[in-house]
Order: sequence, then structure tokens, then C-alpha cells
Amino acid sequence: MKLLVSLLLWINFAGTPDLASIRKMYSDVAKSETNAKEFTEKLSAVSNNDDKILVAYKAASILLDSKFEKKLGEKIERFKEGAKLLEATIKSDPSNIEMRMIRLSIQEDVPGITGYKKNIKEDKKFITTYYASQSGALKEYLKDFVLQSKSFSEKEKQFVK
Repeated sequence: MKLLVSLLLWINFAGTPDLASIRKMYSDVAKSETNAKEFTEKLSAVSNNDDKILVAYKAASILLDSKFEKKLGEKIERFKEGAKLLEATIKSDPSNIEMRMIRLSIQEDVPGITGYKKNIKEDKKFITTYYASQSGALKEYLKDFVLQSKSFSEKEKQFVK
């Protein structure tokens, strides 16, 4: 019986990725199709009932993966699926700075034709406003994002230095 319980717990924890490894992967995910596919695979077990930050990363994985779809119709469907999931996740916790960062990172890289660029100013302002009150690991992660972000000017990046 103990073996069965241990096995079930191991499967449960093995299925859900840890946030630290997801954050580490996310910074390189858009650099290649291989990275995007690995990221999507790592998050495939995440359900909409899991930690909302993981759900937001799953949404980002769908959005990033859509970039590599071969057929236009499938590309559009994947993109819409990812955007809808990300927006629903942010709506469920609009004060979560990491989810705002995820959306900003997606919106600054998608083509204008998608129409999915409307929250850049709002998310920049949110990150700028609430950055100082974040914890150590998250603050460092946000700092790394801001310093490489195309959305922040060199002058605007001063708040993280």
C-alpha cells in the first residue's frame, strides 16, 4: 500500500513542472522551434486547474508553438487558443506581475497583424509600479526580463538597476 501511495505521489509531482525550471526555459524558448516544442511538451500536463502561473506559461507555450505551425489555419487556431487561455488566466488574477510579464513578452514579439499588442503599455506600467515590492527570486527574474525587453527604453530600464 505504501508503495502504491508513493508511486501515485511521484507521478503527480513528476507530471507538474516546477516553476524554477520553467522560468529558466522561458528565456530561450522563442529562439528555436526545438526549444518551443520542448517547452510545450514540458507544460503539456498542466491543466487549467493548476497553479495559475504555470497555466500562463502553458498559454505562452501554445502561442510560441503556433509560430512554427506549417498550415495557416492551424497557426491561427493555436494562436487564438493560447491568447484566450492567457487572457483568461490574467483575468483570474490581474494583480499577478509574472503573468503580466509573460503577456508583455508575448505581445512585444508577435506580428502587428495579430492584433495582440493592446496591453503593452498597461503591462509595462504595472511591472514598473510593482517591481520594487517583489520577492528576491521573482524580482531577479523580472529584472532579467526588463533588461532584455524591447518594450522598455534604456531610460525606462533604470528602475531595475
